[in-house]
Amino acid sequence: MTDLFFELADQLYGELRTSEKLYCFFQGERSDFVRFNQGRIRQPGHVEQAYLSLDLVDGERHAQAQIALGMQNDIDRARCAQMLEQLRSKVAALPKDPYLFYNPELTRSTVAQESVLPTAGEMSDALLELAGDADLVGILARGPMYSGFSSSEGHRIANSSTSFNLDWSLYHHADKAVKCGYAGRAWDHDRLAEKMETAKRQVQALATKPKSLEPGHYRVYMAPAAVMELLSMLNWGAFGLKSHRTKQSSLLRLALGEAAFDPRFTLKENTAGGTAPHFQTEGFLKPDSVTLIREGKFGDCLVSGRSAKEYGMPANGAGASEGTESMEVDPGDLAMADVLERLDTGMYINNLWYLNYSDRPACRVTGMTRFACFWVEKGKIQAPLNVMRFDESLYRAFGSNLIDLTKEREMILDSATYERRSTESYHLPGALIEDFCFNL
Repeated sequence: MTDLFFELADQLYGELRTSEKLYCFFQGERSDFVRFNQGRIRQPGHVEQAYLSLDLVDGERHAQAQIALGMQNDIDRARCAQMLEQLRSKVAALPKDPYLFYNPELTRSTVAQESVLPTAGEMSDALLELAGDADLVGILARGPMYSGFSSSEGHRIANSSTSFNLDWSLYHHADKAVKCGYAGRAWDHDRLAEKMETAKRQVQALATKPKSLEPGHYRVYMAPAAVMELLSMLNWGAFGLKSHRTKQSSLLRLALGEAAFDPRFTLKENTAGGTAPHFQTEGFLKPDSVTLIREGKFGDCLVSGRSAKEYGMPANGAGASEGTESMEVDPGDLAMADVLERLDTGMYINNLWYLNYSDRPACRVTGMTRFACFWVEKGKIQAPLNVMRFDESLYRAFGSNLIDLTKEREMILDSATYERRSTESYHLPGALIEDFCFNL
């Protein structure tokens, strides 16, 4: 798919005028989708799509457009040439962009993260066989995703990655369900079976009368999916150079040395271990890893091309939002098998949702528990919990009140499919935390 993109881009460069430059960014996928409901396949399908983004630059002015490709060269070339003329007519009327900045190094790079996966049918059969008579609902997405960057100056970068994402729930009744996920680049049937068995045990626990707790502070275990919801809030401007220079980052106190996380807490943007492309839309390559929080203290910012130009700093491959695309947190010493024993008495939280900042400068987040959360006494699950709202600072949760992180980590792929499959990923441990605040 990327070969067709480069061929098309090279043809467009031949139509440029002397003062013009053209930058092309490509995204494509060949994805299988399967939707499940009540333990049966309800909607299988296949999507093959590709989009080309054009940025025509003349001096300090530029105009952008995106076009869907049919992967038929003659037709695509004619449509793109027409789009190029439309951009040309707009450029002269647009204001200069002082922060327009593409990678000045004429990079050539190819990364192919290919995987040999079972077919969508084989994955679906395995899931439903393990589910048995359980009321299962969910979605499977699998297949390769492609991206590329090319320019009339000589850039030529390509990336491909094949992965799968199973996102499902086992329902007991009404809103009582256990939400599960299994994703990655390598298929392990035993791992899927282990997850299904855990989910079935938790569904049985949902049959117990729900327990309501009074607002207060509780010892909690956050499963990796719940940790993901908490830490994904940091992608709302916490790591970016621009948000730090404009004093809007929720980690500003950390950067100033006025707050800290636990020394065992290290968070990275680990491109080499994720499924996101190894470059961004202005042609800057990403390092294999950028340490954002190092042993509880602030590390490096994520710097996009535009921020690099505005603030005179080197870019490190961040996208326009300057958020993580391959977040990873170092593991701790707590074995998953020992979680209930170490929790002793408290809350076992599988999932969270409806998160937002309640106090951004304090890195304080509010949200609600969701799905299969349990009350635990003396290391034994006693009852499911009714929904509660929390309001807690991440500085406390992953700082002064952090008991331990799990040895085992979960690879979580973003299940979003708006416009196209997301390439974002999280590689996270669970977290045992004391004195976690619930206010409703």
